Amino acid sequence: MELRQFQTFVQAAQLQSFSRAAQQLGYSQSAVTVQIRLLEKELGTRLFDRMGKQVILTAQGRKFLEHANRVLYEVSRTRLSMHEDEELKNPLHIGTIESICTAKFSAIVSQFRKLHPQVRFQITVGTPEELIRMMEQDLLDMIYILDAPRWNENWVKAMEQAEPVVFVASPGFLESHGLLGRKNLDDVLQEPFFLTEKNANYRQALDQHLAGCHRALSPVLEISDTAFIIQMLEQGHGLSFLPLFAVQQQIRDGRLAVIEVEQVEISMYRQIFYHKNKFKTREMEAFIAFASEEL
Repeated sequence: MELRQFQTFVQAAQLQSFSRAAQQLGYSQSAVTVQIRLLEKELGTRLFDRMGKQVILTAQGRKFLEHANRVLYEVSRTRLSMHEDEELKNPLHIGTIESICTAKFSAIVSQFRKLHPQVRFQITVGTPEELIRMMEQDLLDMIYILDAPRWNENWVKAMEQAEPVVFVASPGFLESHGLLGRKNLDDVLQEPFFLTEKNANYRQALDQHLAGCHRALSPVLEISDTAFIIQMLEQGHGLSFLPLFAVQQQIRDGRLAVIEVEQVEISMYRQIFYHKNKFKTREMEAFIAFASEEL
């Protein structure tokens, strides 16, 4: 039984496909098929059920997956222990959402690179659901998302921080539209709104809250680009509903201001996860520390 067979088996189990596992590992599909067949022959049991192009773990396959993950985990830990005193240099592949990438990653990556200049970053931006799927397929080292509190027995939650989502506009807009001070919900809903698209979780939370109040909101513009929305707000074109961290600097500078709205208090949570079968490298540990200290 060879280490590469364990790696091939785990990839095929996670991706549910021999062809995709071959692409991920840089093998031909026939090489993956041969490795799995030899593994099944040596173990004396069938590990996968073949269903067209998809492969599904059998009961024995699921049992073997637990052992294979432990073997790979211990191998990774042993390799890394040989280099504990060396400078961090392994690459990091992190998945995050657009608003966190725009508001947080520039500062975190800049500070991280000052201390660890040999670490290369790859950042993938997507929705929480897209990033979770990639994490579960071992395509990302970790994910940094904004969402309602998440939990799964297969994930390790490395950080969780509550983040208010607020109504925000330029001070000039608030003054000219009579929105200074605490306002009720109907006062703000009649104004022009620039919002993220409906698949953004904090937008969904707002829509659900409004539905519970028998109200709805039709924005003048929907876009996934938070930076563009902020630019429109700074120019005094309307209001938005955004995570506080995304507009914190503009609020400090006096370019934007929060509108206190009665009946609406919504918070999401910034969370960092990695899969429980993913060995936490020193680079991952350092990034988590940076992100947590940044709070």
